[in-house]
Amino acid sequence: MRWVFWILGLFALAVALALALRFNTGYALLVWPPYRVELSLNLLLLLLVTGFAIAYLLLRFVFGAIELPRKVREFRARRRREDARTTMLEALRAFFEGRYGRAEKAAASAMESGESPALGAVLAARAAHELRRYEQRDGYLTRAEKLAPRDVATRIIAEADMLLDQRRFQDALLALKALPEKHTAALRLELKAQQQAKNWEQTLPLIDQLERRGVFDAAQAGQLRRYAHAENLKRKALDRRSLEECWQKIPSDQKRDSKVAAAAAQCFMALGGCAQANQIIEQALEAEWDSELVGLYAECIGSDAIRQIERAEKWLRSNPRDAVLLLTLGRLCAQQELWGKAQSYLEASFSVEPTYSAHLALAQLHDRLGNADAARRHYRVSLEFAVNQLKQITGGRRRTPL
Repeated sequence: MRWVFWILGLFALAVALALALRFNTGYALLVWPPYRVELSLNLLLLLLVTGFAIAYLLLRFVFGAIELPRKVREFRARRRREDARTTMLEALRAFFEGRYGRAEKAAASAMESGESPALGAVLAARAAHELRRYEQRDGYLTRAEKLAPRDVATRIIAEADMLLDQRRFQDALLALKALPEKHTAALRLELKAQQQAKNWEQTLPLIDQLERRGVFDAAQAGQLRRYAHAENLKRKALDRRSLEECWQKIPSDQKRDSKVAAAAAQCFMALGGCAQANQIIEQALEAEWDSELVGLYAECIGSDAIRQIERAEKWLRSNPRDAVLLLTLGRLCAQQELWGKAQSYLEASFSVEPTYSAHLALAQLHDRLGNADAARRHYRVSLEFAVNQLKQITGGRRRTPL
């Protein structure tokens, strides 16, 4: 509708001008001795307007011709940028589609054209890495460093991630050290590298930082800390002093974790520290009951085995149907040659849950008591349990044929 009003307005203006010119009887006299020119005022106005329009168009043409080379250059540069941006988008699309050869070629082309050269070099490096062309990958990373020396984060994060994929965790850690400030993605990569390098002490502060940033919830962070503490203890298992120092550094609440306590107890047992191992188990079980942990209580007899039996019997009042606790009591009593109590506890254990360990312990007990028939019977049953358990393990791992 707007164009209708414009047309009506132009017609109205034309009519108004025509009427004004019709009633305008003025004239203009131009004197240039010895010449005299007399013109009507309407003609003079028309000539002025026409002359102004011609001069304006002529000047526009002249300045346009002067500016034409610059505009052509700008147009060509704009076309190159658009083509480079299109090529970069094509490279990204091809990379995420898994067409890494095409992605590398397109990213290299975009890099050469100057469209985000550092990003293009990193993308080409990632594509070359997926194609296992590591020399080309390193070349692209070098180009990225030269093209954008200040844009280090993109290049270093990509380089560390690719090095970790090659299991070159020490090189990845060295690359991450060059970052001036580590954001969440860098911390996650560093944690992964430290885990692969088995630097368990260095993983603990990283887990804390990532938990504070909301990457891990409390359960995930606790599981990672538990595993790190356990693996770190195992690495110290060859030296008693290093093991004790490592154990003392662990916070008291994490010492009572059953998995951490089990790892520490096994390490101290391996070094002959039965008393300390038993103390660790007792403190952890007082905090939280764990049947797997109580199974270690009879693995190493301390200086006061009677006290161990009394402590285990105290636990039995709260856990009367725990098969592992009954088995542990049976083993403790058998080691102290309390044959009657040992047999009662062992029989109670496999009555609650028949296991290979319970039948084997009872077979060994009958063997020591000279009950050959009973010993053979329990040895046979324990062997059947072991075979069935082995079948279940191997059956679970066997792949279903296509």
